Amino acid sequence: MSLPAAMRAIEITKPGGPEVLQPAEVPVPKPGQGQILIRVDWAGVNRPDALQRAGAYAPPPSASPLPGLEASGTVAAIGPGVADWKVGDRVCALLPGGGYAEYALTAAAHALPVPEGLSLKEAACLPETCFTVWSNVVMRGGLKAGERFLVHGGSSGIGTTAIQIASALGARVFTTAGSAEKCAACVDLGAERAINYRDEDFVGVLNAEGGADVILDMVGGDYIARNLRALAEDGRLVQIAFLQGPKAEINFAPLMTRRQTITGSTLRPQSDLAKARIAAALRQHVWPMIAAGKLKPVMDSEFALNDAAKAHERIESSGHIGKIVLRVAGG
Repeated sequence: MSLPAAMRAIEITKPGGPEVLQPAEVPVPKPGQGQILIRVDWAGVNRPDALQRAGAYAPPPSASPLPGLEASGTVAAIGPGVADWKVGDRVCALLPGGGYAEYALTAAAHALPVPEGLSLKEAACLPETCFTVWSNVVMRGGLKAGERFLVHGGSSGIGTTAIQIASALGARVFTTAGSAEKCAACVDLGAERAINYRDEDFVGVLNAEGGADVILDMVGGDYIARNLRALAEDGRLVQIAFLQGPKAEINFAPLMTRRQTITGSTLRPQSDLAKARIAAALRQHVWPMIAAGKLKPVMDSEFALNDAAKAHERIESSGHIGKIVLRVAGG
């Protein structure tokens, strides 16, 4: 397959609002050792993309400066040392950056086959959320069947994925959301109870059930102390973002007496090996959930590549339910 010299992409012209995302023509990258080049059909849109656009989430030094942390498409070229993929394979992949473009590079070990029965559009919604949820809820949080699990923002891309994975594992799933419509969507996905945080206190709801064994939180701020009050004995709080800020005043004494754990992670700065291990776990545990119909991406909306700014407006409005994607091929 002969590759063009240049490609369409979306650049961050300067730190700022969605309007700083502008179409550009840039060189097509070439795969290095252990890398594959993907001809992108669809790219997922995630909150870290908006943080990068605003100047608050810099890409790793070796990564593309273009936004975009997940994509689906076909393998267009392979670098030295790649044996698991061939040109023409349909893949979805976690990216270090560069997804808002017609071609994107990633480590070969960070790509996964498009699950049978899913479209490329649906597959583009899987990597970022599945890597994040599995590594934090299961690998870090240790969620097991029969445990009580609370995920905040249940209607988000992370939330809709976490509800389905936790349900498939046999956990009792609780979630928070900001409207009756969003709560209903969460229950439809498998949540036992969806709590409208505008009307009800999640701490009281979870304490009435015995407390949460695992909480996945991306809110931060005053939720941190409230989460600890909502945890059961030996409960684990896993922090993955701070939409309301990373600082809080906390009484840590109950942490000791109730043997609780606070942990967390961000995905992008982790090593290639760590991400490869997560990808292997997804192939072993999560891809069979998809094949069994227990996990399916929840789609909110799609935008053409050149309308990336509108996609960012949508995700920052918090009005979405599920994933937002960019149509790259023909878009």
